[in-house]
Amino acid sequence: MKKQIIDTIKEYETIIIHRHVRPDPDAYGSQGGLAEMIRTSFPEKKVFTVGQGEKSLSFLRRMDEVPDELFAQALVIVCDTANEERVDDQRYKNGAKIIKIDHHPNVDPYGDLLWVDTTASSVSEMIYELYLEGKERELKLNDEGARLLFAGIVGDTGRFLFPSTSQKTLEYAGQLIQYDFDRSILFNSLYEMDAHVLKLQGYVLQNFSIDQNGAAFIKLTQDILNKYEVSASEASLLVGTLGSVKNMKAWVFFIEEPTEIRVRLRSKGPIVNELARQYNGGGHPMAAGASIKKWSEADEVIAKLQKICE
Repeated sequence: MKKQIIDTIKEYETIIIHRHVRPDPDAYGSQGGLAEMIRTSFPEKKVFTVGQGEKSLSFLRRMDEVPDELFAQALVIVCDTANEERVDDQRYKNGAKIIKIDHHPNVDPYGDLLWVDTTASSVSEMIYELYLEGKERELKLNDEGARLLFAGIVGDTGRFLFPSTSQKTLEYAGQLIQYDFDRSILFNSLYEMDAHVLKLQGYVLQNFSIDQNGAAFIKLTQDILNKYEVSASEASLLVGTLGSVKNMKAWVFFIEEPTEIRVRLRSKGPIVNELARQYNGGGHPMAAGASIKKWSEADEVIAKLQKICE
């Protein structure tokens, strides 16, 4: 499949790369890293990255503006997006050919070519693997591409602490840091928080609830977000905060937005993506997301999570 993807990239003059809504570092890293690799390898090609920009990740990349008419003759590549409704910029469907590259369970097998590897720590890891497959066949990777792929791997492995980190992950990371980019600046940009977000983190640590079976939750209403002057996307950065709590098995963050309540599930063992699927979501077995419309549904999610931990 990697060879087919490389051959397909060579065929098209225009390539438009998408990723999922509410992007994280792996979404930006895989999307941008792939774009840099293609541009460096084939300077004559027109390569674009699209999607709603995320302010907290603007240090990684700025998205491009692409007119509608470019899609008809373009190769579209969607990175790090398990299901179609989560693709940022639904014009991806107008592409001449669609490639899906992902590491989530393949519950929605869209596209003309699909490369899904659930053993990969991140899609950024997969893009680097694509480069390794094709470096004898014209593929090149520049320093900026390496920076983006490294950021994506770091983000999706929780700085190499998550179980998804494999020997291969560490080998690839070791090769990427040989490129010329400043890791200190990158890590600071990824993990430094504004003071108001840190104050919300204090609220989370003081107010989360945990039961005797290690199931925990915190509800961040719009009033709380407004009090701390924190956006919903900034609040999402705090989801991993409860991971250091002793005897914690799994936890859920509820973050209220104007039209829905975001559900962020994390786990140290129990499978939580099946629970997410019950509420229009999905993800990895131990890191998943969903959305609900009312707080009564949040109580349902909490009860189900407690049952899973029990």
